[in-house]
Amino acid sequence: MKVKPAAEVPTMRIGELAEQARTRPSTVRYYEERGLLRPPERTPAGYRDYGDETVQRLEFIDRARAAGLTLAQTAEILDIRDAGRSPCAHVQDLLDRRLVEIDEQLEQLRALRGSIVELRAQAAATASEACIPESICRYL
Repeated sequence: MKVKPAAEVPTMRIGELAEQARTRPSTVRYYEERGLLRPPERTPAGYRDYGDETVQRLEFIDRARAAGLTLAQTAEILDIRDAGRSPCAHVQDLLDRRLVEIDEQLEQLRALRGSIVELRAQAAATASEACIPESICRYL
């Protein structure tokens, strides 16, 4: 853990960082624990001290999550970038896989919708009074 000299003014404390990145301090701490954020420097009083680059990193993590990438996948991308390489080809591969997953989920949802439409049609054709006392509901 690096400690800043007392003469230096803190760049940004965790609350300020969270506010700028539109997140919560607990999320920032969690991302630090998971290795998505580098350990920040500390003030002599022990406060976390962040730079502007951490806001950019948090915004990237948010965009990756919005695309449906896992935190593990996001960490891989950040590791590639931190090693000085471009992660763009890796990101393309992840996005291609994500599209396949979404297509599979859509197909499953279409099948589920079809099943529910069929159950609903059967329910509409049968009076609810037809449920026998031992049955919870004959529609399911």
